Parts: sequence; C-alpha cells; structure tokens
Amino acid sequence: MRYQRILTAINEHVQSEIAARYALQFAAAAGACLDICFVEEPGHQTEHGQIARAAAERMQNRAKAAGVPCRLLYERGDPLTEIRRIVKTDVVDLVFVATRGEDVKRRFYTGTMARRLSRGLPCSVALVRVVHLGRIHPKEILVPLKSRLSHAAERAAFIAVLSRAFDSRVHLFHVTRPLRTFFHGEMHLTPLEWDQRLPADISRFIEELNRRRTAHERRLAPGVAGRVISVEAAVRRHDLIVMGASERGRAGSLLRGNPVEQVLRETPCDLIVLKPVHENQ
Repeated sequence: MRYQRILTAINEHVQSEIAARYALQFAAAAGACLDICFVEEPGHQTEHGQIARAAAERMQNRAKAAGVPCRLLYERGDPLTEIRRIVKTDVVDLVFVATRGEDVKRRFYTGTMARRLSRGLPCSVALVRVVHLGRIHPKEILVPLKSRLSHAAERAAFIAVLSRAFDSRVHLFHVTRPLRTFFHGEMHLTPLEWDQRLPADISRFIEELNRRRTAHERRLAPGVAGRVISVEAAVRRHDLIVMGASERGRAGSLLRGNPVEQVLRETPCDLIVLKPVHENQ
C-alpha cells in the first residue's frame, strides 16, 4: 500500500489544525501530495470561517516550507458531501479528521461530523483525538492489536510511515484473556508461550512490519482491552496510541462494550483511530 494523495479537513477548532500537522508530517514521509480542505457550511458564522481559513493558510505555508506538494481547497456545503466528492474525483487515499473535545463524550458519536466522515468516506480515514495541543512529535507509539485484524498490510503501511515521519519507536500491545482449563481454572502463559500462540492476523501484521523494516517491541497483558490500553499508555509514557476502528455494530457495542470508545474517553495521550479500506497492494 502506497499513499499518494492525502486530505486533511480544517475547521475553526484548534484540534483540526493539530490533526493537519500529523497529516503533513505523514505526507512528507510518504512522499504524498496533501490537500488542505475547509468546507463552509450554510449558516456558518463569519468569524469561524475566518479562523478556519487562517489555519488552512498556515498549513499551506508549512507544507511549502517542508517541500510537500499541496492544494488549498475552499468549498461550501455539507462537509461529508463535499469531501466525498473530492475523494472520489481526485482519488484521495487517506483523510485525516479531528475529533472535538465534546465529541468524545457522546456515545457512538451520534450526529458528530467526525463520525459521519469516518463512516461515510470511501477511502481510509485517520480519526485524530488531540489531548496535548503542544506535543505533536510522538517518539513512543503504542499500537494495540486485537486477535482479528483486517487489512493487515495497510495497517502495517500506516504504522511504518508514521514511525518514519516522527522517527518514533513502535510498541505492539496485545491484550489477552487468560486461558481456561476444565480442571485448573485460569491458566496464564509466559510472553514466549503467547508468542507461539499469536493469532494468525497479528502474525501477518508483524510480518508486514518486518517487510517494511519497521523496528518494534512487543508486549502482552491480560485484562479488559479499553482500560488496559489506557493504563499501558499512561504508565509507560507513550506519546501516541494508534488503533483500528471498531467493527462492532451498535448492538454489539451495547452488549460487549466498545474498547475504541473507552480509549477515546480515557486516553492520556493523542490517539489516532484508523479505518483502513485498501486491500493488499
């Protein structure tokens, strides 16, 4: 998977400009073109439009200084409709979009633009939750992995480019459940024994990382995924968490919980939730 065109959505909120900086660094490392897009909604306050335009122009200047080919796009209408049109017309591979502070308090993101863009675009989407406004050079990246992992090649490509963009160390983290035996109750395995029992999807993801020569460390821990991930990031002082978007429906999330939503609410550092769509290329 090679990212050739990346779009970042800018609005009047400061989080969108921080997410755009992630997009710029990523585009530079990938050798990709960057589209900086602001969509003005009908009834939008003039002041908000001016703030967004100023942020977009700052990002354009940063892109030029970094030698990244970029376009500044101003559109008017529904953001999802306009960005979807751009994605299809210009064959955009990846869109960066930021959440707002109030968004993460709403379960399932009902009615939020971040949720609409993440679910409604036909390309891959990196949803950025900004926690530290002044810290955008992550050196320690935590990558939680679940047993069933789709689009392993693209996930590995994304992590490889991100690591290269910031010269970061990658820490793979798999939250496991203790094995149960009929006579002995729960059985805990050593890390070496867990390595030998790694799910096929995780093994493939690791192979893809190795193929891209992305160094990484591995850790396993038993527990409930959402809470354990947040604790791991806090205790080990990681700067960024990158995890896959949940593939559970609303009913499944209600019954079994949604680790992504829990991490979005509790993360002690910046978080990128990747929704990959590209098959192996």
